[in-house]
Amino acid sequence: EGRIADMSLNDILDALFPAGHAVAVANQVITGEAQTAQGPVAVLGTTDAAAIDHAMALAMADFTLDTVEQHPGRPLIFLVDTCGQALSRSQELLCLNGSLAHLAQCVDLARKQGHVSFSLVTANAVSGGFLSFGLMADRAYALADAQVRVMDLRAMSRVTKIAHERLVELAANSPIFAPGAESYVRMGGIEAIWPGPSAALLESALSAARQAGMASDQRMDAGLTRGGRNLATGVARAVQDSAVGG
Repeated sequence: EGRIADMSLNDILDALFPAGHAVAVANQVITGEAQTAQGPVAVLGTTDAAAIDHAMALAMADFTLDTVEQHPGRPLIFLVDTCGQALSRSQELLCLNGSLAHLAQCVDLARKQGHVSFSLVTANAVSGGFLSFGLMADRAYALADAQVRVMDLRAMSRVTKIAHERLVELAANSPIFAPGAESYVRMGGIEAIWPGPSAALLESALSAARQAGMASDQRMDAGLTRGGRNLATGVARAVQDSAVGG
């Protein structure tokens, strides 16, 4: 077998859905459906390291809403390959931030309507392009070759005013600063890394999502257990207790 990075989207789909799939790609947006041992699923996402723009965000939001309306309860599987949100003045004027927020709200609506979901990072997962739908899923997974990061260390240095050299030192010991799928596993953001696209792993992930149902998000707890986020759970519980007490 070749490296995952050398696999085409159709190769990945064939490996994930050997029972068949009918998936279209338009403007780097993936939409369609596929067959699993547990029934049909909706498939959507992005490919070719897409820079998600206004039109792409709305296309995925529309497909999500159509699935909620036409196929109640159908699981949603997000395939993620994005270099982040599109960076241009025109996209800002079109309120891309609002379009990405709308997409995230649609994923949340689907969850509240009983649609379980999970995402699989097939190549790249960067910044707002990942946050708006990949991390909005109930659980996230990544293929072994996947590159996952929210912000490059040099960009982080410009924003935080912390020297790049210091951030490199911090990244060596803390997954919060370090890019890579392994760091996100330690932080609980990614459930597990798959060695390759696999129908068996997909079925297992789908079963886990169904069993969890509307249960509370366990990612902060996973980050604590794995030693990647040592403070988030305690802070969140303190805030919650304070709100209840008030």
